[in-house]
Parts: sequence; structure tokens; C-alpha cells
Amino acid sequence: MIKVLLVDDHDLVRHGIKTILNNTHDIKVIGEATSGEKAIQITKELNPDIILMDVKMSGMGGLEAIKRIIRQNSKIKIIAVSSLDNEPYPSRTLQAGANGYISKNATADEMIKAIHAVNMGKKYISADIAQKIALNKLEEKDRKSIDDISEREMQVLIMITTGKKVSEIAETLHLSPKTVNSYRYRLFEKLNLNSDVELTHLAIKHKIISTKD
Repeated sequence: MIKVLLVDDHDLVRHGIKTILNNTHDIKVIGEATSGEKAIQITKELNPDIILMDVKMSGMGGLEAIKRIIRQNSKIKIIAVSSLDNEPYPSRTLQAGANGYISKNATADEMIKAIHAVNMGKKYISADIAQKIALNKLEEKDRKSIDDISEREMQVLIMITTGKKVSEIAETLHLSPKTVNSYRYRLFEKLNLNSDVELTHLAIKHKIISTKD
């Protein structure tokens, strides 16, 4: 039997989840808490296998509670169940030590699936949340790469993405066309791109250039 502790400051949410889980043959809710502080206290007393933790609560909140519970007992597994499905909440919660992250809009079947997966030592993240985490990481990678380019490379990037030809860029910056092309290909390499079109999309995305006249 998988012993579960519910932590949420909304009575209706806890009642709904408790009803679902207690109707599952191998899961039993052994306790409830309405705050992070109470969760830490009850965890010591009941020693649950899994905690379903709301992230945003009054007082200490779920994120800090996760850190403290993991610190006092690293064997306990925690699944965040939250309406906060946009970054950076999921990533920060997982970094704090949570083993899973699902939305409060998840179906009963997904919640049960998450509990079984985490109980077996796996990580579980709702598909839509996992996608948001992945996209955010890609954007962070983009930003880091852009931060790494030199001032001259940025000048060339802006001129390329605003439609200037290599010969025009060379004349304006007092460089040879060969040198301009060297900067261009260096930008492709640093930013992991393959064409001027991709470079332009990236510049627009990060507001380096504007699409307005």
C-alpha cells in the first residue's frame, strides 16, 4: 500500500483528491496538511511514502517545505500538484527536490499514474509542463549564446538581419567582404544556426531588431 500525505490549503481540493486516491486499491491517504509548516510536522509523525504538495500556499509555501522535508528525510518522494504550470515554477520545484510535477487540471488517471511512477523511483512530469520546461531551456540556451557574441559580431548580426548585403556591411564597417563572411559564419556556429533566415528569426525573437518600420 502506498501511503500518501496531501498538502493543500483548499479543503475542496484535498477532499476531491482524497476521494480519488482512497478508491484506488493500492493507495491510501494517511494524512492531510494545510500549509508547508504543518506538512513538515506531519511528515515526521506519519512518514508517508509520497507527498502530494501544492506549490503556492500561505505561510512558508510548498517550495520551501519541499526543501526542508527532503533535507530531513531524503527517502520521501514528493509530487507537486499545482495550478502554476508556467516556468520557472516547475523547474524550481524539481530543483528543490520534488520527484514529479503535475497540474491541478490533471485527470484522476494521470495523478494515479504519477504516484505509481514516482513510488517506483521514476520522475513524472505532465506532458504539457515538460514541454514548457524544454522550451524554456532552449530559450535560456539562446540567451546565453547571444550573450557570448562580441560587439563586432553583434554589429554584423544586426546589419545582416536588417537586409544589408555583405558588400554594404564591409564598406560600412571598413572590413573586407571575406572578414564579414567570417563573422557571419562564426555567428552561425555560436548560435547553432544554418542561414540568414534563422538568424533573422532569432534576432526578432529576442528583440534585437524590430519588425516594425
